[in-house]
Amino acid sequence: MARVFNFSAGPAALPLEVLETAKAELTDWQGSGMSVMEVSHRSKPFVAVAEQAEADLRELMGIADDYAVLFLQGGATQQFALIPMNLSTEGQTVDQLVTGSWSKKALKQGQAVRNVNVVADGGESNYTDVPGRDSWSLTADAAYFHYCGNETIGGVEIHEVPDVGNVPVVCDMSSTILSRPIDVSRFGMIYAGAQKNIGPAGLTIVIVRKDLIADGGAGLPDILRYSTQADAGSMSNTPPTFAWYIAGLVFDWIKRNGGLQAMGELNKAKADKLYAAVDGSDFYANPVTPAYRSWMNIPFTLANPELDALFLEQSAAAGLANLKGHRSVGGMRASIYNAVPMDAIDALVSFMQEFERTNG
Repeated sequence: MARVFNFSAGPAALPLEVLETAKAELTDWQGSGMSVMEVSHRSKPFVAVAEQAEADLRELMGIADDYAVLFLQGGATQQFALIPMNLSTEGQTVDQLVTGSWSKKALKQGQAVRNVNVVADGGESNYTDVPGRDSWSLTADAAYFHYCGNETIGGVEIHEVPDVGNVPVVCDMSSTILSRPIDVSRFGMIYAGAQKNIGPAGLTIVIVRKDLIADGGAGLPDILRYSTQADAGSMSNTPPTFAWYIAGLVFDWIKRNGGLQAMGELNKAKADKLYAAVDGSDFYANPVTPAYRSWMNIPFTLANPELDALFLEQSAAAGLANLKGHRSVGGMRASIYNAVPMDAIDALVSFMQEFERTNG
C-alpha cells in the first residue's frame, strides 16, 4: 500500500525517514536482540538515548541550563491542572488569555484550583480573532500568564510572545514547538504534547525555569511536582520509553535537515501556498483574521457545505487523508506540521482546484 499525505491534527505525520529507522531497529535495537520497548529505562543504553534526546532538544531550541527539560506523561491536558498547582500558591491570582478550545480547557482546570483572571476572551469573534492588547486586563502580581500559542481546532495562532511585564509567561506550544526558532528565554514555561511535531502520542515535553519549580507544589504528592521529575531526570516513574526514543530520532532528523531555521522557512512557505489557494478562490474560505492565521493548522470551508462529504470522499481517494475539520468548527482542516512535505501541499492545492472546477 502506498503512503498517503496525512493532514491529521494529531496524532500526526512523522518523518518517513524516522519511521524507517524505527522499523529497522524494532526487533533488534543496538544489537541487543530486543526491541527498544523491551529494555529497562534505567539501562545504560536507554539512559544514553534519553540524555542525547534532551541534549539535541536543548541545542535545537537554545535552551539554557537554568531551564529543566522534562519528558512526561499525561498529555498537555494534564499540564492544565499541574501548572497552577506547581507554579502558584493558594491565594495567588493566575492570568489566562482565552483564544479557543484548548485555552478554554486550560481555564477550566485552572479555575478548579486557583483564582483565575481571564485577561481577555476571543469568544465575541467566535474565536477567529485575538482581542487587542489594549483591551487586556492584566494582574500586576500574577503568579504567571498563560496562553495557547496555537489553537489547533480553530487555526488561530499568536505569532509574537505577549508582553506582560515581569510576570512569567507560560505557553501551550503543542502545535508549534519545533516548527521555527523561538526565544525560550522569553518564557517561564513551555509545554507541548508530542503527537504533532515531536513524536507519538503519550509523551509531553515540559521546558520550565528551575527557579519557578524549586519550591513549587508544596503539599502535592511527589509524583505531581515538577521538581520531583526534574531531580529524577524524568524517571521518577517509568517514562514512555518508545515515544522518548522516537522523539530523539525526530530531533536528530530536524538537526540534519537544517534545524529550526530551515523548518520555519519551509513551514511558512507551505502555509503561504495553501492560504493563497484558499484566498484566491470564491469557492473556499478561511474565517481567521489574517494576522492570527496559523502556520500549522489551516481550516477552510466550502461555499456549499453540501459538498463537504464529496470533498472528503474524493480527497481521501486521491491519497489526501484526515482533512475533515473538527466537529465544533466544521468544514476542512489541513494540519501541515514539520513532517508534512511541500509535495503534500502541492497535491492538496491541485485537488482543491480540480474539485472547484468540477463542482463550482
